[in-house]
Amino acid sequence: MSKTNRRRGNRAGAAPVWASQNFLTSAAVINRIVSRAGLCHTDHVVEIGPGKGHITKKLLAACGRVTAVEIDRNLYDKLSVKFEHQANLNLVHGDFLRWPLPLPPYKVFANIPFNRTTEIIRKLCAGQDGPDALWLVVEKGAAKRFLGQPRESLSSLLLKPFYDAKIVYYFRREDFHPAPSVDAVLLHLAKKPAPDVPERERGLYERFLRAQFGPSREMRYVQWLCLFRRLARR
Repeated sequence: MSKTNRRRGNRAGAAPVWASQNFLTSAAVINRIVSRAGLCHTDHVVEIGPGKGHITKKLLAACGRVTAVEIDRNLYDKLSVKFEHQANLNLVHGDFLRWPLPLPPYKVFANIPFNRTTEIIRKLCAGQDGPDALWLVVEKGAAKRFLGQPRESLSSLLLKPFYDAKIVYYFRREDFHPAPSVDAVLLHLAKKPAPDVPERERGLYERFLRAQFGPSREMRYVQWLCLFRRLARR
């Protein structure tokens, strides 16, 4: 196992990061959701917040290479011992939101902190070097915002030109320890082979949306896309 150690430990007197996390501990549930991803020995998979390593163990068995980024120093130290002899694991101690993404191709599979969902997805999907596919355990309401349900959100409109999104698994609250106060799902994002907006126009598209989008707008994604294309061709 290779290690990248970044000293971003908990602040003095602050609660440990793991205290606010909801861990998936059921081997049956973890086997079920990892199997749905169809990962194989040629895949490089990034895991955000491996926690106690329950999902990590399954990913290591399925993939050729796993990079696990853990911000909590205590959990990082325990993972270092637990997977000491795991050659296909690169364990990183640091804040994922400040961590430089790897060179593609790679995929992401993670049970992420619910309160960082938007930041994490935006980081991963904001450029052409993003992952080929993502499977993220997220709060159900957040997943629906990225799906544009019941109506388009700025998050869904920024994502849809570049990734297809769908919910592929619904968890029970008792699947987690401690049980969360909200419903959780497994959100799958797959990069489109040919994006609906050319990469060179990504910034223009985002500026267009931020200038035009408002809660009173009831247009669907395809309508926003057509409007942008007309304006961009002028």
